[in-house]
Amino acid sequence: MLPDELTAHGRHVMTVCNACRYCEQFCPVFPAIERSRSFSPASLAHLANLCHNCGECLYACQYAPPHEFGINVPRTLAEIRVRSYEENCWPRALGLAFRRRNLQTALGVAAGLVAATAALVWFFNREALWPSDGSANFYLVVPHGIMVTLFGAVSLFVMTAMAISGARFWRGVGAGRPSPLGGLWPAVHDVLTLRHLHTGGIDCASDLETRAPWRRWCHHCTSYGFLLCFASTSVAAFYHTVFGWPAPYDYTSLPVVLGTVGGLGLLVGPAGLAVLRQRRDPLLGDPASGGLDASFLALLFLTSLTGLALLVLRHRSVMGILLIVHLGSVLALLLTLPYGKFVHGLYRALALVRHHGEI
Repeated sequence: MLPDELTAHGRHVMTVCNACRYCEQFCPVFPAIERSRSFSPASLAHLANLCHNCGECLYACQYAPPHEFGINVPRTLAEIRVRSYEENCWPRALGLAFRRRNLQTALGVAAGLVAATAALVWFFNREALWPSDGSANFYLVVPHGIMVTLFGAVSLFVMTAMAISGARFWRGVGAGRPSPLGGLWPAVHDVLTLRHLHTGGIDCASDLETRAPWRRWCHHCTSYGFLLCFASTSVAAFYHTVFGWPAPYDYTSLPVVLGTVGGLGLLVGPAGLAVLRQRRDPLLGDPASGGLDASFLALLFLTSLTGLALLVLRHRSVMGILLIVHLGSVLALLLTLPYGKFVHGLYRALALVRHHGEI
């Protein structure tokens, strides 16, 4: 449950918004507010995850700071959003990770995994750390069976944790209401187009008189880059298991092309979002959750950077070291997905499904 003071503040803000209704055309949050006569912790979590933090409502609000009412919808919903991640995560004990995630922690996890992998390779096959044959055979460094077992087990855990977390959120926000699966396809459209980052043709606000499409474009680069990299890995697995074609693959092959384009997206997107975050009005977010953004963006960028470097230098003797650094970075990213900013995509999609099903 949300802390009493956060719930009380959220109810106060939503009650004022429900009475005013000036911002009802901006995004799904305000029509959803109008459908509520009271605001429980679950309904506040639903509203918080509907919010895309475009910032428009803050600058349109006549009760925003320095008004005595101090209505700041983006910050209030950002605080509630993080609490919803904590409450619904699995295992629940790891909910504290949402408060303790920062850039140093993310890089520390990645460095620890890289060091552990390097130590194991050094112990069992130290020559593989610095191969000289130029074959780009990754499985001489880390055997295929070990790689598949390790990443398969981690991926299974991550998918289980995300599924349980999403199910808890869905049950919470939908308690006592029918399942609105009719809203599935409109929600998918909203997710794929990031419609609510440019509602009514107005781009995200980063300050009082500053609106630009960069945040939306960087989100597109990040999300589609991630999907393309996932597709690259899936195609490569299909090649290996079905056709018996082991890596490395030609530069013009489908897995390499997908991975290269996706990797470039995961360089441009996270880097752009990190820069924009530093320049954005601090009133538009929750300062306490800034570490979630920074750590997630850093791991995405590091994973992509090491992957592209490995692709370019795979025939050089440095390949073994680069592979270990890349695998450690990917493993750190995977392990932290259910306990970082990645879950906002899942929760927001589920909130949009419920929203469209109730319209």
